[in-house]
Parts: sequence; structure tokens; C-alpha cells
Amino acid sequence: MKVYIKKALNNRLFMVLFFLAIITVLIPIFAPYTAPHDPLAQDYKNAMISGSAEYPLGTDQIGRCILSRLIWGGRTSLLIVFVVVAIVFVVGVTLGMISGFYGGWIDMLITRFTDLVMAIPSTIFVIALVSVLGPGLGNTILAMSLVGWTEYCRVSRALVLSVRENTYVEEARLGGLSRFQIIRRLILPNTIPYLLVNVTQDIGSTLLTLSGLSLLGLSSQPPTPEWGFMLSEGRKFIQSAPWLIIYPGLYIVIHVIIFNLLGDSLRDILDPRYEKTKNRKRSAKKWLERN
Repeated sequence: MKVYIKKALNNRLFMVLFFLAIITVLIPIFAPYTAPHDPLAQDYKNAMISGSAEYPLGTDQIGRCILSRLIWGGRTSLLIVFVVVAIVFVVGVTLGMISGFYGGWIDMLITRFTDLVMAIPSTIFVIALVSVLGPGLGNTILAMSLVGWTEYCRVSRALVLSVRENTYVEEARLGGLSRFQIIRRLILPNTIPYLLVNVTQDIGSTLLTLSGLSLLGLSSQPPTPEWGFMLSEGRKFIQSAPWLIIYPGLYIVIHVIIFNLLGDSLRDILDPRYEKTKNRKRSAKKWLERN
């Protein structure tokens, strides 16, 4: 762990992205202090303005501050995203650990069930399920969690299969450790770092899925500020007031880029094989340039 921390501190790109990610999370957490206005306050006198000293990013059709709604909307959007990612991570890793470590009929049952869920188009399944259950944050979290765990299950299973063959696992078995203790003390610490890359990159993809559902009116409902729903409201005025859709869209894109690049940087730190391959490519490129 100390080696990874040292690598992270020496990686400038990772540190910059890490601080940007922290800032994007802290701004909505402290929304009562960072937002200039009440996100639900209506000011019809200043409705549909593109920007001013009082409203830096303008106002919507009923005079609500766009900047304040974006900041407060981060609470809703990021909360759903983090809850969904946490649920699918715990469920997927647990099933993958059990499947890879125990093997046999348990492995076959979990693997076949995972293949069955992955055979269903996830986006269509989520839309259909939310349409049946009804729009709402709880139903959105449930629908997205039901299909998001499969990737973690397959990745964690593959990692367990590679780790459990090491000699120290066999020595732990002979030393009297139970299966649960072996998983908790030996296998889990050696697989979690690699899964963190998937977690950071999943934040961006989950945010895009959530925004798509909100754009269709299947997630948060008014007057709750949420980025995808702001896009849904703004598309009605895309010609007369384009800022209503530009700023929420940019906000979503920026967050997705930050977390995706953070995942790439984290992979460079945690995966020595990728780092070696990258160094070889750099060496080959320098050699070609010299010759």
C-alpha cells in the first residue's frame, strides 16, 4: 500500500485529477454555502436571461438561478451515482469472490446467472423497469443496480482465480485459516486495488446513464434540481435560450471526463504490467526518433 501511495504522490496527473474530483464532490456537499441563490426560488422579473452579475450562468423560464441549480443538482446526481456504484461494487465483488474461490457448482450457477443478466441490454432493461415501477430516485437506483454488478462479478472472479493459485494462499490453508479468513485477509486486499479502477470509471458511465433516464423523465421529478432533468427542461428552449442546455451538458461532460481520466491514471499506478508496456512503447518511440 505504501508503494502505491508513493506512486500516486509522484504522479502529477493523478494528483491534479484527484483534487479536481474532490472539489467536484465538495462543491455540492457544501451547496448552502457555495450556491449564490436558492435553487427553487423564482424570480419572474429576471426570467430567461443569459447571464448577469447576480446570475452568472443566467436563469431558466421561471427565473431560477442556473448556477445554483447545477450546484444543488450535484447533490442529487452524484448521490445516486455513488449509491449505485457502491451497491453494484459490493454485490458484484461478493458474488465474484464466492464464484472464483469456491468453484464447482457454485461457480457454474453464479457464472450462468451473470451471463443471463449480461445478455439483456442494460439500458433497455433499466428504462423498461423504471417505466413499470414508476419514475423516482429509489426506482432508478434499484433498476441501475440490478444490471450494473455483472462487470464487477466477472472481473473479481478472474482476479480470484489468478490469486488463489499462489503459494501463500495454500500455506494459509495448511496453516488452518478458514475460507472466509483467506478471502478477507489474503484475496480481497490483493484484488480491491485493481477493482478501484473500474469504480472510478464506472462513476462517469453511471452518470451518463442517469442523465439519459432523467432526460426521458424517468428519474428525478420536479422541482428537485438534477443535471439530467435540467437538460430535459432546457431542450424545449434550445433555440431561444441555449444556455439552459449548454451549461448542464458541460457540467455532466466535465465530471465524466474527470472521473474517466482519474481511472486511467489510477490504472497506471496500480497495474505494473500496464506501466511496463507503456514504458516499452516510450522506449521504442524514442529509439525510432533517434534512428
